[in-house]
Amino acid sequence: MLGLGDIGPEAAMPVMEGKALLFKHFAGVDAFPVCINTSNVEEIIETVLRLEPTFGGINLEDIAAPGAFEVEERLDAAMDIPVFHDDQHGTAIVTLAALENALRIVDKRMEDIRVVVAGVGAAGVAVSKILMNAGVRNVVGCDRQGAVHLGREGMNTSKQWFAENTNPEGFDGSLSRALPGADVFIGLSGPNLITPEDVSSMADAPIVFAMANPDPEIRPELIRDIAAVIATGRSDFPNQINNVLAFPGVFRGALDAGAKRVTENMKVAAARAIASTVGEDELAPDHIIPSVFHPGVAPAVAEACAQAARADGVCR
Repeated sequence: MLGLGDIGPEAAMPVMEGKALLFKHFAGVDAFPVCINTSNVEEIIETVLRLEPTFGGINLEDIAAPGAFEVEERLDAAMDIPVFHDDQHGTAIVTLAALENALRIVDKRMEDIRVVVAGVGAAGVAVSKILMNAGVRNVVGCDRQGAVHLGREGMNTSKQWFAENTNPEGFDGSLSRALPGADVFIGLSGPNLITPEDVSSMADAPIVFAMANPDPEIRPELIRDIAAVIATGRSDFPNQINNVLAFPGVFRGALDAGAKRVTENMKVAAARAIASTVGEDELAPDHIIPSVFHPGVAPAVAEACAQAARADGVCR
């Protein structure tokens, strides 16, 4: 739970009940919360597999990395219904949507930018993957030990994958040393990680997504005169990157199409559908992403996901 950590499945239940209502309200999807009393990967997998006959899809929540990757990968391979880890892919979809529109403002291309990601857990890896699928070629991810790079010792399997597929220049320094010249900073870690001086060292017209919640990696008011575009995970600042823009429509589209899984193309299609709901006449540094209450988002995401699922040939 945000700001409280792992305080048990009973405490998680009202949060998941609320999420079930968001599914229903935004996309007409009937969802039921199942909070299980284990953090063991094998027990989670066994529990979900046994539930398959009851559900049309599984939305995974609040599983820590690296276990989150194994849980999703094994369930996706074993089940005949879509499995979607929202902490990974919901965050990734909405981040890509926001970045697409932010780049329109600063007139830069995905292929040309350098992105620094703080936090290489479940969300950080998923965000990096979707950005690379969308055309970004230069991603550097940093954790508490600095940049993730080939040859670094003590990495788990997900960080090893990250090292093999990102950081093309082999940078091995700290987060602060990674930021000079970067076009985009994406924070998926914790509060107060970077300074105004760090942002000033970035490339012209820097884009800063400080998404740690409830306390961002840097307070937006400290860099409003430095960054060209700022987004956070909070509702009291402009440009809230919130998963509710993604997951209701993703499942609506997957269910409508009879999809057996959620593909990478479906995720990118969802992101582009979200980005497209902000028209040229609305696009501004403080409006790169639609409101979470925008009525057109979930239908647009659902249609885009259904079309991508059919194109990918994953439908019944």
